[in-house]
Amino acid sequence: MNQIENSRPLSLKNVKIIDYFWKKELELIRNEVIPYQWKALNDQIEGANPSFCMHNFKVAGKILGKKSEKGKDYIANTYPTDVFVPMPEDMDHLEDRFYGFVFQDSDFYKWIEAVGYSLIQYPDPQLEQLADQAIDIVCAAQQPDGYLDTYYIINNPEHIFTDLCSYHELYCFGHLAEGAVAYYQATGKDKLLKAAQRYADYITSRIGPEEGKLKGYPGHEIAEMALVRLYEQTSEDKYLKLSKYFIDERGKRPYYFDIEKKKEMTEGDTSLRYHYHQAHLPVREQEEAVGHAVRAVYLYSGMADIARITKDEILYDACEKLWNNIVDKKLYITGGIGGTHIGEAFSFNYDLPNDTAYAETCASIGLMFFARRMLEIKPDSKYANVMERALYNGILSGMSLDGKSFFYVNPLEVLPEACHKDERKSHVKPVRQKWFGCACCPPNIARLLCSIGSYAYTETNDTLFVHLYMGSQITKIFESSEFNINIYSSFPWNGKVSVEVKTKSDAYFTIALRIPDWCEDYKLIGAQKAEKYVKDGYLYIKKCWVDGELIEIEFPMKVKFLEANPHVRENIGKVAVMRGPLVYCMEEADNGKDLHLLELSDEPKTEVHFVEKMGEDIAVITTAGRRRIISDDNLNLLYNEYKKPIYDNITIQWIPYYTWANRGEGEMRVWIQT
Repeated sequence: MNQIENSRPLSLKNVKIIDYFWKKELELIRNEVIPYQWKALNDQIEGANPSFCMHNFKVAGKILGKKSEKGKDYIANTYPTDVFVPMPEDMDHLEDRFYGFVFQDSDFYKWIEAVGYSLIQYPDPQLEQLADQAIDIVCAAQQPDGYLDTYYIINNPEHIFTDLCSYHELYCFGHLAEGAVAYYQATGKDKLLKAAQRYADYITSRIGPEEGKLKGYPGHEIAEMALVRLYEQTSEDKYLKLSKYFIDERGKRPYYFDIEKKKEMTEGDTSLRYHYHQAHLPVREQEEAVGHAVRAVYLYSGMADIARITKDEILYDACEKLWNNIVDKKLYITGGIGGTHIGEAFSFNYDLPNDTAYAETCASIGLMFFARRMLEIKPDSKYANVMERALYNGILSGMSLDGKSFFYVNPLEVLPEACHKDERKSHVKPVRQKWFGCACCPPNIARLLCSIGSYAYTETNDTLFVHLYMGSQITKIFESSEFNINIYSSFPWNGKVSVEVKTKSDAYFTIALRIPDWCEDYKLIGAQKAEKYVKDGYLYIKKCWVDGELIEIEFPMKVKFLEANPHVRENIGKVAVMRGPLVYCMEEADNGKDLHLLELSDEPKTEVHFVEKMGEDIAVITTAGRRRIISDDNLNLLYNEYKKPIYDNITIQWIPYYTWANRGEGEMRVWIQT
């Protein structure tokens, strides 16, 4: 790792998205999603689960205001701090109490992060004014010592940091830091950034290796990578040191979470219960991705950050082992992770059920975080390939095409009746929801998509890496010369990409283009007199670029039938359909009920049709197939003597997986029998 020059993401201010597909997504978030989510945070969406997020900030600010005004004469009410989801008795008459999940503060922080990124792409004075007013409300809820978590400020400040394992104070801090940095970078306004720093300073005064401090670490990870981001923005070494401390301390014995709960290890006790928190072993000894999937990839992202900055080879090797375990044995074809709803967790190797999949939207987002950080350490297309798969499938599927409903869980097979009647599948929803009591996913989607330019490209001093193909205008400086690189793309519908260099003076540098793993061959036009070579899945084009120079590259998008590893029991004898970066699925709306009766023909002819469907211009695939005919005998008997099945020949229609469930409730399947 020391021999490789780390790359860094491009600043969003230097990347303007002009791509038809992605510009439409960004405009949807700006015009629909951000206003909708603000209403949700203020409990103004009719028929949606309440958030209580802004209610809690206002109540905390009110309490602190009274304390400031009346001093020691004011005695605030206290409430239990062992209730994970306190709810009101009467929704129409809320008291000055905390309501909702203990981590509800984080939803605002993710929202403000999305706002920051959106303002970079689309300046909007009205939105900025709204954000400033919201920040005033949040900052009024910060204690004089810097602590900022409404659950404990409202319920009982005496219990601060008494349950790091379960009660998410450091998780909420992490999202505060991420949102604060984003908003500062967008607007130059530092009120929220200063609040984040004051909270970070408070944490460093309470937690760490020094005598008298708590020897704890986050129950739900994210503070690790958030502290790195705060360090990179402020150059305050103490934030980097605290992040590294959290990484180094995790998994050491005696377990801090036992110490915290004043529990003693008994003879024969094991670390199994700490797999959920990835605290069962020191992180450098971990080789298998286990436990809560979102927590895991957030931790691994922080590990990769620390490995990059400190040149920690052992930590990097651990990241690589964990990455390989996920991708080789625990990754859904859609880029989803987390095979079981029990603990929202990774299951055992190759256990990837389709109809009970968890594949939380946040988990795919976290996988993208991890992938980009591994790319920063080493530009290997295996990371960007997974990033692309997760983005176009497991993440985009989490939001409806109108931006006003969301999936928490992203299954690969849905039978609506089972969702409604089978408690084992109650976590699977056949249609997206307006909001959730635990609404981590909706604002997470918004912040990720609004920052997509920082995932598409990274740079070194002399190389621009193109990881994701999307139309963009990039401003770059190489050797003190400023120039623009215009990238034109029609992804995900066709694989033609053009790269145009605009410069006032000739410039010598390298453009590295990812060769997607779904592409068997590619065609390059231009780049004469360039040094060209392929390394780790990237085509490097090194030359002296002149003004107006254009190169074109085409990655043919063929329809492919993919099979799973034979150890994936659910998918033996089945294939999935992909074209380019997109996974496709069958829906009842196009193919009728009983999708389990459909099979591919022995030699399935395929056609691609570009049509308008669900208000979108998309590529639909048709394949030759057959539907099993159910005889009267089959209908009347639960079990019958085997007879060779009879089929009707049919045409099966496939739509991009991310578009499913936009036409009401119905069956859906990704995998089909052959």
